[in-house]
Amino acid sequence: MNKTTFEITKMDCPSEENLIRMKLEGLSNINHLDFDIPNRKLFVFHSESPEAIDSALKELNLGSQRLSSEITEEVHFEEQSNQKKLLWAVLAINFGFFLIEMTTGIFSKSMGLVADSLDMLADSFVYGISLFAVGGTIIRKKRIAKIAGYFQITLALIGFIEVLRRFFGAEQLPNFSTMITVSFFALIANGICLYILQKSKSKEEVHMKASMIFTSNDVIINLGVIVAGLLVNWLHSSKPDLIIGTIVFILVVQGAFRILKLSK
Repeated sequence: MNKTTFEITKMDCPSEENLIRMKLEGLSNINHLDFDIPNRKLFVFHSESPEAIDSALKELNLGSQRLSSEITEEVHFEEQSNQKKLLWAVLAINFGFFLIEMTTGIFSKSMGLVADSLDMLADSFVYGISLFAVGGTIIRKKRIAKIAGYFQITLALIGFIEVLRRFFGAEQLPNFSTMITVSFFALIANGICLYILQKSKSKEEVHMKASMIFTSNDVIINLGVIVAGLLVNWLHSSKPDLIIGTIVFILVVQGAFRILKLSK
């Protein structure tokens, strides 16, 4: 059996892990996938040539690069029997905070919170596709991915239009305290999601490494909204909120295109 190591520079959180798992699912020569999210590494145990694996990973545009390939005698792998239960947990957390951030974002007039809610929804789509298409055909999974991707793009475009309307219209000052409070709890929620999915893969560690938390784009976005809230209060301007909202909407669209890659 061969063991090939890939560096995935844009693999920041477990949602990218699930995208990769779904993308490689149709390749029959793969025996096992082992993910090291903090170090952005993927170890693929497979037979035959790694060319097809390399090609499939590059289609996701996650910055995939093959580092090494070697022969290994490792043939027994520990199965994650509780993986489905963990996916349900992180799906519930992400979708719950999508509802919370969308609601508070609308009432507090914060585009940063609205945009971050869509980022939470994007992660929910990835976990949902993994769960609801389990045991189904590849065609079914591709169909679900296509619907989710286009729906996500539609919501992001609506968000862009609202940002432009607020930028060129009368200034609506968002509630900075709501931005900071909700984003702080979203930050904690993202940390919990990472902890839930990573603790099952590590026998020697019972706590989350700080590096594991802060390599996540989701957490960086939460911190960005918090900083934007502070700037809104300091500058008495809605521009920081609109800027962070625009940045996150762009990230949401990029994530949608990655989901659409699964439908091809």
